[in-house]
Amino acid sequence: MYDMHIDTDVTVQLSDCSREDAQVVFDVLDHVYELEDMTAPGPRAGTAPGVNVWTATFDTAAGRHEETSHVPLTGMVGAVLTGGYHAVDEVEKTLATSFDIQSLQSVSGDQETEARLLLASR
Repeated sequence: MYDMHIDTDVTVQLSDCSREDAQVVFDVLDHVYELEDMTAPGPRAGTAPGVNVWTATFDTAAGRHEETSHVPLTGMVGAVLTGGYHAVDEVEKTLATSFDIQSLQSVSGDQETEARLLLASR
């Protein structure tokens, strides 16, 4: 069965940040796109050694499409965006309206692309 959202869905993985900063980034995206799925480490995971990764999937064709503004982060946030070319580009532009972005790497496939970013407060 063909998934009609395959070209508009973007999976966003956030790491190297606090739970609060991850929530700030997801809140920005949730004001623009429809949140389809989100997973996060358990409440005590932030105190355990290792790396926490927060993951959410957004449908760039749906949602409120509200304007976003600059929002503060307490530190740098590593972000990996995965999805269709146009959808990943849209999410990256949306993030750029609220945060300073440094592009670390982009990997392109046949139908999907992956963008690695570093987000910071302005």
